[in-house]
Amino acid sequence: MPTSHLPPHDDAITQLLESAQAGQAHAWDRIYALLYQDLHRIARSQARRQRDLAMSPTSLISETWLRLVNAEVAAATRSHLLALLARAMRFVLVDEARRMLTDKRGQGLVLVPLDAQHDAAETAHAPDYMLALNQALEALAALDPRLVKVVELRYFGGLNEAEIADLLQINERTVRRDWRKARAYLSHHLNVQATTELSRHA
Repeated sequence: MPTSHLPPHDDAITQLLESAQAGQAHAWDRIYALLYQDLHRIARSQARRQRDLAMSPTSLISETWLRLVNAEVAAATRSHLLALLARAMRFVLVDEARRMLTDKRGQGLVLVPLDAQHDAAETAHAPDYMLALNQALEALAALDPRLVKVVELRYFGGLNEAEIADLLQINERTVRRDWRKARAYLSHHLNVQATTELSRHA
């Protein structure tokens, strides 16, 4: 069992989630306030990484939060809520990429390393990349759903290895191994996607 690395307001959020599930709408506002710094940090990271997507960190936070609350999720703990937020943010970014590509067809795919610390300065066609990454994750989910969870939590959710280990109830070594396996699979899948995309524009 991994050692807990969750912040001290974890219990407060758990209690507020219970209140939210009981129909106390104001509880979501308090949860949002407690998570805001985490959300803003994650959104800033995504805004740098997906810099060609026309979403500011504030817009990304708002869209992600609205999607989560409107879905009436049944999160029981802060960790579970962060997992749901990471997944919601993934699909907000995917939807934004689709919207942009309906306005203007992408001009090809430039790959970006799946590194939580990478600022994606080289990303030239984020909409294409985001859609290709989403397709690769869907393919990976059919093989190993936990690997997809690790990617969502680290790449989209901005969680560190200790937090992911807490959430998935595995040790940090397993998180690192899963991350390496996921990166290898996605890199291969995305390279195939890139070859196909480039051949269309040859």
